[in-house]
Amino acid sequence: MIPLKDDNPTSSKPIITYCLIIICIFVFLIELTSPSYRTGEFFYSYGLIPSVLLGKLKLAPSMYVIPAYLTIITSMFVHGGFMHLIGNMLYMWIFADNIEDSLGKVKFLIFYILCGIGAAMAQVFTDTNSQIPMVGASGAIGGVLGAYLVNYPKAKILVLIPFGFFSQIIKIKALYVLFFWFILQFINSALTNSNGGGVAYAAHIGGFISGVILILFFNKKNKNKSKNKTIKNPWK
Repeated sequence: MIPLKDDNPTSSKPIITYCLIIICIFVFLIELTSPSYRTGEFFYSYGLIPSVLLGKLKLAPSMYVIPAYLTIITSMFVHGGFMHLIGNMLYMWIFADNIEDSLGKVKFLIFYILCGIGAAMAQVFTDTNSQIPMVGASGAIGGVLGAYLVNYPKAKILVLIPFGFFSQIIKIKALYVLFFWFILQFINSALTNSNGGGVAYAAHIGGFISGVILILFFNKKNKNKSKNKTIKNPWK
């Protein structure tokens, strides 16, 4: 199930969402032109390595570019390849604008970074001895998906269901699309050997849960500031 667009208009331009997408693309272009990209050192320098973050392992001097704690942030903007970038930016483009619209630009940026940190910590403490760099925006975007599920469960998502010649494009409620995505992360995590690298499913799960928790907190704050306004329950 591949989301293509949502039927959920916004009242303002998602400037922060655009900026995040542009930054990710810009960083990817820097990766491609860097000699360390071909050797893989770029990912060790700017990706999040659990064992390095926790002080269990030290990087070689040639790969030590920034303090390990800063890789919690830099790893959110580094991608392992073109398809990795495209997939993440597609989800960002479809879902992030509505969360930015509901939170406001500054709060959305804070929300996004906190979701990324939550995702990173979930991955780190799933395998504290891992020497594999974690890169990609998918953990933070997982938080966006969690927030979207809470705020817009009934929004219609146009999705592609690929079945070869029998592929279909249909509209499905966000509740089902995002719940399916979340459950799929658990299934894939159970079927994948974390020691072999690949997709950081724990980060996806951690980001999603962080997004659900954080959006409930932000929604409560917004509700307290709007006591004279009628707040509709999106689940009714």
